[in-house]
Amino acid sequence: MKRKGQGRKINIIPLLTIIAASSAAFWVLPMISPLLLKAASISAALSMPEGVVRQIAEQLKPAEPQQVEPPPPAAVITPPNPQRLPEPPTVEAVETSETIEQQTPETEKDIQITQKPNSLEIPKEYKGNVISEDLSDREGRHAIIMDGFRLRNDTALPTDDIEKAAMTPFWIELENTAEPQVLIYHTHATESYCPYDDGFYDTRYNWRSTDNNNNMVTVGDVMAKILSENGIAVIQDTSQHDYPSYNGSYANSYRSVKDYLEHYPTIKVVLDVHRDAIERSAGLIVKPTIEHEGKNYAQLMLVSNCDDGSGLLPNWHKNLSFAAAFSTELEKLIPGITRPILFSYRKYNQQLSNGALLMEFGSHANTLEEACRTAQIAGEALANILNSNRKDK
Repeated sequence: MKRKGQGRKINIIPLLTIIAASSAAFWVLPMISPLLLKAASISAALSMPEGVVRQIAEQLKPAEPQQVEPPPPAAVITPPNPQRLPEPPTVEAVETSETIEQQTPETEKDIQITQKPNSLEIPKEYKGNVISEDLSDREGRHAIIMDGFRLRNDTALPTDDIEKAAMTPFWIELENTAEPQVLIYHTHATESYCPYDDGFYDTRYNWRSTDNNNNMVTVGDVMAKILSENGIAVIQDTSQHDYPSYNGSYANSYRSVKDYLEHYPTIKVVLDVHRDAIERSAGLIVKPTIEHEGKNYAQLMLVSNCDDGSGLLPNWHKNLSFAAAFSTELEKLIPGITRPILFSYRKYNQQLSNGALLMEFGSHANTLEEACRTAQIAGEALANILNSNRKDK
């Protein structure tokens, strides 16, 4: 006799179905729960007043990223690239003095050329001639001789008006602050010099280097250190505004300078450090040089600009009086170290500050060593005139 329940067969298929469904729910529910939650939120929101919905949305918005503050000021500051500002209304794209440099975009391959240690390694067919000349024009053949300095007038203004503006008392007064009061920057940072000094150059060399140890950044660095040693806080912007493209470099540097002036309203002096390019016929290039106590110095040309009637440089006479005081002090330290001040209708970002000048340290035919010697004298001369006119004196 069979007991009750004996021999009953268990159907395993429903059991397996239940287990499979539970497993699927275990894996699927976490994925669909956000969708269910979102659907529930939308349903709830539709039943809420509009103002409540907007308030909730505002609360759920991600936090705005914090604005990065500029680096704290120090004796010499080399900050990161400043934020870019909108395009200025009028900015020069070409720099000229005695010659006009070629304004063409450059590639990394073009701009980085290995500098040879001496010209003996240059094949004869690629050798160009270098001539050293004193371009101070102390005889006044091409310049107006004034009290302590010389000026080349490329404007229509009469000499009397220029001299009156140039000889006004030096007006820049340093404040008693640790904040930066001098800005050094480089519109054409990649400009470089002749790598040797024996009367020849390589015609294949394009006078550019992205290595800041071999371009204008090094020259500006010498000035910055001298100013710092004399108690003047200075910022040097090492941005290569002319790389990878030479075109647009003045627009780039315009935005950088404007940004620094907004961050540091204590800045009173703005210096754009360059080198010139002087070429005569048949590929002959000129190195403006003065010898002093057995050493060669690249001659320095200050560039100060005049308003051309556009009204963009209404205080041009202040920039000019600064250039006159600066040039006069340079000549006191080493007579003939300056070329005549170039006074023209260009702007070169000088509309941004009444204490703005462009500085040409020699030409591409000079050596970096000669330019750095002059940068040291320029730093000393600038420190002298600025420290002599502090507010606490």
